[in-house]
Amino acid sequence: MLVTKHQPVQVLEDLVQLRGIDYVEFYVGNARQAAHFYRTAFGFTPIAYAGLETGVRDRCSFVLQQGDICFVVTSHLTPENPIARQVRLHGDGVHDIALRVDNVEAAFAVAVEKGARPLLEPTALESQEGYITKATIASYEGDIVHSFIERSDSAMASQYQRLPDPQTPTSTGLIEIDHIVLNVELGKMDEWSNFYQTVLGFQNAQQFTNDDISTKYSSLMSKVLQNNTGRIKFPINEPAQGYRKSQIQEFLDFYHGPGVQHIALKTDNILETVQQLRCNGVGFLGIPDTYYDNLLQRVGPLDEDINVLRDLKILVDQDDEGYLLQIFTKPLVNRPTFFLEIIQRKGAQGFGNGNFKALFEAIELEQAARGNL
Repeated sequence: MLVTKHQPVQVLEDLVQLRGIDYVEFYVGNARQAAHFYRTAFGFTPIAYAGLETGVRDRCSFVLQQGDICFVVTSHLTPENPIARQVRLHGDGVHDIALRVDNVEAAFAVAVEKGARPLLEPTALESQEGYITKATIASYEGDIVHSFIERSDSAMASQYQRLPDPQTPTSTGLIEIDHIVLNVELGKMDEWSNFYQTVLGFQNAQQFTNDDISTKYSSLMSKVLQNNTGRIKFPINEPAQGYRKSQIQEFLDFYHGPGVQHIALKTDNILETVQQLRCNGVGFLGIPDTYYDNLLQRVGPLDEDINVLRDLKILVDQDDEGYLLQIFTKPLVNRPTFFLEIIQRKGAQGFGNGNFKALFEAIELEQAARGNL
């Protein structure tokens, strides 16, 4: 039986309010192996499964959870499946950034009215745990989509089977998604920005030019879009002309189009998180020791031991509200495309502007080793 929910008429702005990121779905070549990787390397717990055993004939999915972060990894079961086409073109990558809303019908109607291309009309999904309603729109271009999700508590669609008493892996202390970064082609940043502002009501929170983000060899431009609560943040990057190929252009070349470059995951103790991730075999970008020589003069007093930060290669930046600590993994897939950022905020609300040069120089060393600089 389909479960539906009827709500009284509300002010339109209330109906389309975006509450946060419900889940991020990845299309991957092998969902079972991807689930195992995120479990053993990053401490995610597989909590549900969909596939042949649950009546799903065309795909296999695992739901992974840690703190308030929910990842879904999905792979195809038949070669003609659209998932197979997307993985063949892009490699493993983000397909759906699903957004939690109060009213799916209203959010979908407004988005389509504002110009979004509809992919799935509002649909009530069967659930024995409560109600779920889902609708999906395309992003500005490419293969990224956004689903609107309305659900009671942690209700799951009936095609998913909860995994019995999953053995909880060692926690790495990841608690929520801080931001999701998209890379787009040269000249497309403003068009993507206008899409999110027009269709989803995002605001332009920050902007960086190639003068702000550049090294000797390459540069990029970026706009940070966020919803009105600031809970959903999408920095959007485009390459800028430089002496060599930028990291953004390298991503576009290997991903074959625009897509999600990285997801920043928040922790309350980055030292413990990074130490555990390194023990789990996660590889991070290297930062030269000289970065730390004048760090305290640049950012001011820190709660953390600078020698520990140096050993773990953690970057630090500050703004008027405090400071933040961040570190970036190497690409998690075969192509030099998707990676993760680990971030801890101690008041600062920026994105590590002061670290751009050191970070990009570290990335350029990796590009040079791959022969792609």
